Amino acid sequence: MATATNGDAKILSQDEVNKAKEEIIAGIGEDEFEDAAELDSEIQDGDGNFGVSPEEMSIIRAELACEFPEDYLYLSDAYILSVASKPYSKDPTVRRPLDYSIEKLTHVLQWRKDSQASAMVDLVKLANGPQSAPEAVENPEKLAQAKAVVTAMNYSSIYWHGFTKDGRPVLWVRTNRKPWYPDVESEIKALIAIADAGILGMPKTVTDFVCISDSTSPPPPNPSYMIALLKALVRGYPDRLNLLISAPISSIIQFVMKLLLPLMPGRLASKVLLHDVETMKEKLEDLLLNGKDDIPTFFGGPVDHDKFYPEESYCPNRGQGNLKFDYFGMIERLGKDRDEFEKLNPSK
Repeated sequence: MATATNGDAKILSQDEVNKAKEEIIAGIGEDEFEDAAELDSEIQDGDGNFGVSPEEMSIIRAELACEFPEDYLYLSDAYILSVASKPYSKDPTVRRPLDYSIEKLTHVLQWRKDSQASAMVDLVKLANGPQSAPEAVENPEKLAQAKAVVTAMNYSSIYWHGFTKDGRPVLWVRTNRKPWYPDVESEIKALIAIADAGILGMPKTVTDFVCISDSTSPPPPNPSYMIALLKALVRGYPDRLNLLISAPISSIIQFVMKLLLPLMPGRLASKVLLHDVETMKEKLEDLLLNGKDDIPTFFGGPVDHDKFYPEESYCPNRGQGNLKFDYFGMIERLGKDRDEFEKLNPSK
């Protein structure tokens, strides 16, 4: 794999692009890769639905429950409906075939099973507990893995905070806090734990999220990490990303996009927007639930995110282990904000 640095950056060769793309789509197929995200302009009605009958929803649920009895409830009815109602990539004038939607959802749950996604929160709890706990003593390898995942969280480089005007949770990325030499496996596991927390904290009718990146002083691009990140997004979270906006624009961010664009489904790439800081402020005022009152200080607004998510050196331990990132407080705050949003927007 080509090594990428800011000073002597290399774009992946065509052979490396093909190899990485094969890795990303392994187990899901080219059609589903290209179908990984949909454009709103391709949706056939104002609600984004072709129509899925209760009988069809029951069939999908039954298929998933039979094959994945422990994890099928992770997929909400709203998400299943969203996936099943989308236009078909081979013919956007018709709805996705039911078998195709079942296969697509099956691939998501199979990825979760293979990645042990539902067990990530248990790793966080294990790392946050005493090293004398029976599970920690009896399984030191699992404890070491749990500590590594929590170490990746402790950078506070990614977290959920607040909602958009239409009820989508907002995932914030602080690139200046990302490590220069990431433990890729632990970083991805930490991302899964955080991503799932946001998905489970969505309002009942919401199925996707918005990601906002403060891309000041990012570390040198790490192709292995970025490919693993894209693989997780495409295979584990299809139709979940509504929008990713990033500011400011820098040579590193432009290079990252040159690296990732050849690997992205076209519809997913269209959801990534780069802005300068002033344009970002305008976008955030239109996007965030309380407009300019929700803009964080690092984009020139009044809200101090560091009150909840400071740099690691300013974080206290949250329990008896090595967790410093306020993972459980994040979940609690997101839940309260969701409940308040649903109370004020009962139709949502």
